[in-house]
Amino acid sequence: MNGLDTLHQPRVLVTGSNRGIGLGLVKQFLELPNPPEWIFATTRELAGSQSKDVSESPVLSVDVTDPNSIKAAAQKVEEHVQGHGLNLLINNAGIARVTTMENENAETMGIVYLTNTVGPLLVSQEFLPLLKKAAQQSTQTGLSCSKAAILNMSSTTASIEVVPVWVFRKIPSYRCSKAALNMITKCLSLEYKDCGILCTSIHPGWVKTRMGTEAALQTVEETTKAILKMLSTFSEKENGSFMGWDGQIYPW
Repeated sequence: MNGLDTLHQPRVLVTGSNRGIGLGLVKQFLELPNPPEWIFATTRELAGSQSKDVSESPVLSVDVTDPNSIKAAAQKVEEHVQGHGLNLLINNAGIARVTTMENENAETMGIVYLTNTVGPLLVSQEFLPLLKKAAQQSTQTGLSCSKAAILNMSSTTASIEVVPVWVFRKIPSYRCSKAALNMITKCLSLEYKDCGILCTSIHPGWVKTRMGTEAALQTVEETTKAILKMLSTFSEKENGSFMGWDGQIYPW
C-alpha cells in the first residue's frame, strides 16, 4: 500500500480551485481509491472556472477577502453535509504581485496581505464549527488529515531564515503575507490541538502555474500527487509545522 490507499477524508473543501494547484488537488482527490464523499471546490468567480468541470460536488463562489461570502459558503456546505462535519480545509487561494523594495506600496501590501493572510484566517474561523464537529464525530485518536485538519498553502519565500531566490524575485508583499500566514498556522495549531484539529503550512514547490510561470520546476500533477501522499502520513508531530511537498520541514 502506498499511503493513498488509506487516505480518506469524507468531506473536503479547497479554496482557489479554479485553476493551478487548487484545481489539481481537486482532481487528485477525485482519483483516490476511496475519494471524498463531498469535495467542495471554491472559486472567486464561477464563470470560467475549470473546477466545475471535474467536481461532482458543488462548486462554490467564495471571495476569501469578503466575510459575507465566506459565511454564505459555510452555510451551503453545512446544508450539504447534513449534520456531519468538514474533515479537511485547504486554504489554497492566494495572489502575488511582482514588486521590489523600491516600488512596493501600501495598496499592494494591503490586497496581498488581505488575500494571503487575513483570508485564510477568516475562512478557518468560519468553518471551525464544522471542523470541530468532524473531530468530535471521528473515532480516530490523535491528530490526522482524515480526522480534522487545516492546511495553509504557504511558500519557502516566506522563510525569514532562508529568504530564498531574493535576487531572482524579490516580491516583498508576497513574502511578508506568507510569513504572516505561517504565524497564523502556528497560532491555529496551538489553539485547536485540544479540539482534535491538525494545522500545518505547506510549501508546494515551484509549480508550473500562472503564478509560478512556465519556468517552474514541477508540474501541477507532480506536486498535487506528492502533497496527497504526504497528507496520509500527517500526525501530531506535523501539527504547527512548515512542510514541503517533498516531505521536508522548512525553517520559519
